[in-house]
Amino acid sequence: MSGEAEQMDMAKKTGSKAPQDFVKKHDFLICVDSDGCAVDTMDIKHFRCFGPCMVAEWGLEKWQEPILERWNVINLYSLTRGINRFLGLSMALSEINDQYTPIEGIDTLKAWAENAKELSNPALEAEIERLEAGHHDGQDDPDYQDAAILKKALAWSKAVNASIAQLPWEVKKAFPGVKEGFEAVKDFADIAIVSAANRDAVEEEWDRFGLLPLVDVMMCQDVGNKAHCISVMLEKGYAPDHVLMCGDAPGDKAAAEKNGVFYYPILVRHEKESWNEFPHAASLLREGAYAPYGEVKAKEFIDNLTK
Repeated sequence: MSGEAEQMDMAKKTGSKAPQDFVKKHDFLICVDSDGCAVDTMDIKHFRCFGPCMVAEWGLEKWQEPILERWNVINLYSLTRGINRFLGLSMALSEINDQYTPIEGIDTLKAWAENAKELSNPALEAEIERLEAGHHDGQDDPDYQDAAILKKALAWSKAVNASIAQLPWEVKKAFPGVKEGFEAVKDFADIAIVSAANRDAVEEEWDRFGLLPLVDVMMCQDVGNKAHCISVMLEKGYAPDHVLMCGDAPGDKAAAEKNGVFYYPILVRHEKESWNEFPHAASLLREGAYAPYGEVKAKEFIDNLTK
């Protein structure tokens, strides 16, 4: 089957999930993040790809065990869960520089990660080109001259992407209770994917796990950040107190708060229990009684990431 034929076949199976084609059917809206929230792929990507690729790129095998453990804390098990990959890399390498071995050019990476308007492979490539062309204007730090560490960060990021692409499907799955949770709310709420991940990857995973037919609209990185995605959905006519953002990271909570909508957390290491409780949370939303419950869940969420 040709690529065009495959796309047509996919469209027939799932229908259009693009926001411009979405038509509001219910008064309530459930927004759901993908990686680490509905789909159990976040841990495996950090365990097998992000951390190990950093160890390999910087030759940190001597301290591999504590470094990988710390990488997972930064990216999975603390209030920086879900942090941008380059900010996470900068944090991890700064600690490695202080505790284990010098990381040449670390100040350059930190300066870029903390000040860049966009943190992505294309943005990093553009910064490398700028530095190599001798344009150091606006950077007072004399160490911000060498693009070598940025090249290593780019090589690391590309290696991570290649490694993720090679992960077998057997290690990827939806969390238990997600499908049942969606089925429990379909009669009174529209369901939107709100994810910072690549749209094609999200669509493939959700279709493979049988979740896509239950979803009304997909809002991914091609639409904008999560806060923007929620705002786009509010423009469809939902009252903020009729909207619930379901997520697993502080960024999801912040996106909900920025739009004045409710937040329901999927607790890391307790995902099954969170999804089993989700229908109850949704029923409280429907009844107009979510606010006090949401305050309790917000505290649970923060406590779970600060243990």
